[in-house]
Order: sequence, then C-alpha cells, then structure tokens
Amino acid sequence: MSIVIQDVCKSFGNTPVLQHFSWTVDGPAVLMGRSGCGKTTLLRILLGLEAADSGAVSGVKTPAAVFQEDRLLMAKSAGGNLRFALGGTYNAARAAALLRELGLGDVGDKRVRNYSGGMRRRLALARALLAPSDALVLDEPLTGLDTENRAAALRCILRAAEEKPVLLSAHETLDIPCRAVVEL
Repeated sequence: MSIVIQDVCKSFGNTPVLQHFSWTVDGPAVLMGRSGCGKTTLLRILLGLEAADSGAVSGVKTPAAVFQEDRLLMAKSAGGNLRFALGGTYNAARAAALLRELGLGDVGDKRVRNYSGGMRRRLALARALLAPSDALVLDEPLTGLDTENRAAALRCILRAAEEKPVLLSAHETLDIPCRAVVEL
C-alpha cells in the first residue's frame, strides 16, 4: 500500500506553497524543510482537511494523524483521551502497553493539563498509533521529546511503518531507516 501524491499545487491568495509536487510514499518516509515551506499544508491535503488547487492524492482512505498542536482533552487522563478518541476500537491492554512503551505508563488518572509538553506529544502519538488507519500522517511528532523518549517514539513509529505507509514531517534530519526523504 502506498500514498501517491501526483502534481499537487496549492496557493494561498497569490502565494504559491506547493508547485507540482509529486511523491509516492510506502513505508516510513520523511518530509523535511524549513518552517513555512508547505509541509503542514501537504499533510493537511493528505488528511482531507485542505483541498489542493490541482493534482491528486490517492492511497489514503482512513489516516491517523499527529498534528502540530496536540489536540488533547485537557480535563481527561491519558486513558480518557484514548477512550474518547478511539471509541469502540479502544483496547485497554493495548493502550496500556503502548503508553508504557512511550514512558507514560505511570501517569494514572493525572489530567493532561498537568502533563509536560513532551508527555502531551507522546500521548498524541499514542492516539494516532492506536487508531484504526491505513496510513499515518505525523506532523513533527518528535517535537519537545528528549533523547530517550524520542528513541521510544521512533521505535513505535517504525513498527507501525511495517504495516502501513507513514509520512512524518521534520525540521531536522532524523536518524531513522526510511525509504525516502524529500525536502520541500
């Protein structure tokens, strides 16, 4: 299974952001570039949150995502956030195992409003990894993570990439085995 991006163009007013961008993503792939170069715009197009001016995207029917903002429910715990987001697909044992792997196994009923930025980021990643999907679209999923937590998050992302295409954006070079790195 692949994500196929064909000749995508997108402008905001008179400012072109993406110009005839094409790429096929299968397995883990990294989209790199400076702030404002169009990474998030491309990811929003893949997620169906933004329409391309022209071109086409295929291979993404039910994506899961990590956004630049964590988009968590601050008054709920990690489990409460996952139960809310995953609904009937929530599996408590699977969620607990992933939270432990991401270093969140001991947060208990602590409300997300009391989490550090890195903890929130890892919970947002857990939500995406647990959601039923045919692709993962991750907008700077490692932001705010220290070395140890970054390594744990990358292990989880690479494991998911064994089953579906994973596209993640980054500002910096990532030390991960991936099939493609494209710079915007």
